[in-house]
Amino acid sequence: QVQLVESGGGLVQAGGSLRLSCAASGRTFSNSAMGWFRQAPGKEREFVGAISWSGGSTYYADSVKGRFTISRTNAKNTVYLQMNSLKPEDTAVYYCAVHTSGSYYYTRSYAYWGQGTQVTVSS
Repeated sequence: QVQLVESGGGLVQAGGSLRLSCAASGRTFSNSAMGWFRQAPGKEREFVGAISWSGGSTYYADSVKGRFTISRTNAKNTVYLQMNSLKPEDTAVYYCAVHTSGSYYYTRSYAYWGQGTQVTVSS
């Protein structure tokens, strides 16, 4: 069993930055790719980015490419999402999840979701 706890969300002005953390417990973390997703009110959960188990490869949605950076520290069982140049349309609940199989871009490829952390970007 894996438990994920996201933190670091909050209220920020447009153009600002936030760093989200996802702390994982369980033995599968260091062997698993991890993903970040977000869900705005009334919208489906969407892919933000993913990172391979080693941290050597990262993948991003076009909407965040160049602004967001995913990293991980396996020794601390933690994955991070650094968000810069935030926009009001980035407002959402952000979730991390453990990748199990298939494409990184789909929620069905993940198990063990965190409870989410709210990010609100004001204009």
